[in-house]
Amino acid sequence: MVSRALVRLVLGTLAMALPMAAQAETADEGTRASRPLIIAHRGASGERPEHTLAAYELAIDQGADYIEPDLVVTKDLQLVARHENELSGTTDVASREEFEDRRRTKMIEGQRVAGWFTEDFTLEELRTLRARERVPGSRPASARYNGLYPIPTFAEIVQLVRAKEAETGRAIGLYPELKHPTLMLEQEGIDMVDLLAIELAKFDLDRADAAVFIQIFEVGPLQRLNKLVDTPLVLLISSTGGPYDEPSMRWTDMLAPLGLAEIATYADGIGPWLGHALDPATMEPTALVANAHAAGLKVHPWTLRKENGFLPSALRKPGGDAEDGDYRKLWSAALATGADGFFTDNVKELVALVESEAD
Repeated sequence: MVSRALVRLVLGTLAMALPMAAQAETADEGTRASRPLIIAHRGASGERPEHTLAAYELAIDQGADYIEPDLVVTKDLQLVARHENELSGTTDVASREEFEDRRRTKMIEGQRVAGWFTEDFTLEELRTLRARERVPGSRPASARYNGLYPIPTFAEIVQLVRAKEAETGRAIGLYPELKHPTLMLEQEGIDMVDLLAIELAKFDLDRADAAVFIQIFEVGPLQRLNKLVDTPLVLLISSTGGPYDEPSMRWTDMLAPLGLAEIATYADGIGPWLGHALDPATMEPTALVANAHAAGLKVHPWTLRKENGFLPSALRKPGGDAEDGDYRKLWSAALATGADGFFTDNVKELVALVESEAD
């Protein structure tokens, strides 16, 4: 394990001098405090293929407070942005004859998955691939951009954020998710926690006042990060089951007041499935937000989407999966929970709704 002191000693001279908009004393801090954070889920992923610089930049231009890259790892230990370490759902790798021999089957947290995996590719090889829309049936407009954009590194995403901060004069936060860190350590011997700690120190983002949240669906990696960096940490919580690295633990127990108090010993917030904070049958808030706030935790539910294909059946409108449903009803109910921020695929629509409800 890399100690925080060693990380700072080795990389201190490499820290980038440009300020992240995410410093505590920024011009728009008061605005952020007065309304929930708008977190661009994988970028403007309703309009561009997710986890591309184009998707992140569009989300920033539409008013996102934070952009959210999911981080996976390459064979040569570089952190890059993909929804999963399996590549065929979000890139053109399946059509690339030169990589046919990389196809294999792996167990991913109890599921047998066949495909191409980032940890079998060097960064140079991954740069030859191009991103594709993951759900083209629901997002045909985004699919028109298939084949245009490469896979970005975490360093390139930081560079984009800082460039956009300089351009716009406003603060832009980063909200990376570390994907499958326990599995990568078990199967590949790759310690993604240490890699991320090094990257955060390199860019001077390991501070408590950096506008960065680090999120993981696992307990142990967050507890390790809590000892390595001062960056705010968030435990992601799925709809069912429990954390992969703690098979005896269940999300439902962890969301009870005693469980939330335990989470608060190593994390600064939770990122729950929206259904934990909002009763999907009645559209009424549950007790989760109030209980989490009582434990000192921020709450950032996921994910607000507008298309029929992602909405409950009662909120779907005529047309196919790609047509907009009655999403405003769901989103307004979500805002009424009092959560501190929301992940969304549709930044401009959420910005508009938040502003209209603030009037």
